[in-house]
Amino acid sequence: MHILKVTQAYAPFLDKGGPAVKVPAIAKRLVQRGHSVTVLTANYGAVGDGQIKACEWDGVRIVYLRTIVRYRAITLNPGIVTFCLQHLRAFDLVHIYGLYDLLGPTVAFFCRRFGIPYVVEPMGMFRPIVRNIRLKYLYHRLLGWRMVNGAARLIATSEREKGELIEDGIPAEKVFLRRNGVEAPEQLPEIGSFRKHWGIPPDVKLVLFLGRLVAKKSPDMLIESFAEILKAKGGKASNVLLVLAGPEEGDGYLKYLRSLALQLGVKDNILFTGPLYGDAKWAAYRDADVFVLPSQSENFGNTVAEAIMVGTPVIVTDRCGIAPYVDGRVGLVVPYDRKALSNALQTILTDEQLAERFRRNCTQVAKEFSWDEPVTEMETLYRQLVVRGGLS
Repeated sequence: MHILKVTQAYAPFLDKGGPAVKVPAIAKRLVQRGHSVTVLTANYGAVGDGQIKACEWDGVRIVYLRTIVRYRAITLNPGIVTFCLQHLRAFDLVHIYGLYDLLGPTVAFFCRRFGIPYVVEPMGMFRPIVRNIRLKYLYHRLLGWRMVNGAARLIATSEREKGELIEDGIPAEKVFLRRNGVEAPEQLPEIGSFRKHWGIPPDVKLVLFLGRLVAKKSPDMLIESFAEILKAKGGKASNVLLVLAGPEEGDGYLKYLRSLALQLGVKDNILFTGPLYGDAKWAAYRDADVFVLPSQSENFGNTVAEAIMVGTPVIVTDRCGIAPYVDGRVGLVVPYDRKALSNALQTILTDEQLAERFRRNCTQVAKEFSWDEPVTEMETLYRQLVVRGGLS
C-alpha cells in the first residue's frame, strides 16, 4: 500500500510532543513490512528552504512544508495545497494524527474530493479541555466535525479515549481501538549517569516528571503534593528531589511553576532540567525512584510506558489511558487530587518492599508495550478500508 501520514510535528522537532516520536515508530515498521510510507508535516525552520522539502529517514519519505505563520501548534503552510493537487491521488489511504491544526482538515478536504479513504487519530485532543476552549469548539464547528464525519475510522488509543469519543457523538462502530507502543533504545545509558551529570547523590530519592510543561499535565499539582511531603519532614529534606524535565511553550507557565516552588519553599528541592531527549531522557528514567504523570487527561501516556520499560515504578491519575496497565502492578493509580497524589508519593518513597515489587513487575508489563501488535492492527485496518473504499 501507498500510505500518507499527516502530522503537525515529526522528528527532528521532538519538543512538539508525542506525534514526533510515535508517528516515526509506526511509519518505519510499516516500511519494514513492505509498504510505501510518506509523512507530510510542518517545517519549523531546521530542514532546508523552499515551500516543500523532502528527505528520507528509515525508509520513510518525509515531506516538510514551509511554515510562514505559526501560533502555538497551528502553522500556515501554503505548500499543502500544491502537494495535495499534485501528489495526493497517488496514495491508497491517509492517516491524520491530531487536531487543532490546519494540515489535517486541508488534506481531509482533498481526500473527500478525490475519494481517498482516511482515518483520524485525535490523540486525546477531541474533547476540548484546559485552555482556549472556545477556540477549540470553534475549530470543531468550522473544520473538525467535517474532517471527523468524513473519516472512515477514528483511532482511540485506550478504552478511556474510546468511551469519550462515543460520549461526544462519534458512532461506536466508527471508533477503532489500538493502543500505543513504546520503543526503547538497543542500549540504555549506564545507571547513575543522570545523577552524575546533575550532581545528585545516589542516596537522594528522585521523583521524576518528564513531558511538556503544560497545565493539562498538572506539574503544578505535583509541586504542591511534593511540598506536602517536605512539610511532613519539617520543611527541609536533603534526601528527596523533584525533577521537572520537559520543554515549555513560551506561555509563561514555566515561570509560574518556578514562582510556585519559591512560594511553597521547595525551590531548593526541585530541579528544572529543560527538555531531555535521547540518552539523556532514558538516563533520567533509569535513575528515578518513581515517575509521576498527574495529568488531567491523557489518551494513553507514552512517558509512563517508557519509565516502565526501564524498571521504574510509576504514579498516574485515573484520567490517564494507561492506568489499567499500571494499577497495582507497576505503580499506583490515584484520583486527580493533590492529597491523593501526595499520599501515593509518600507510599512509594517509603515502602521499599512495595517499590521493589513494582520494579520486578516492570519487566513483564513492558512486554505488553511492543509496537508489533498495534502496527499489525493498523495494517489490517488499512487493507480493509482500501478494499472497501473507506466504507463498511
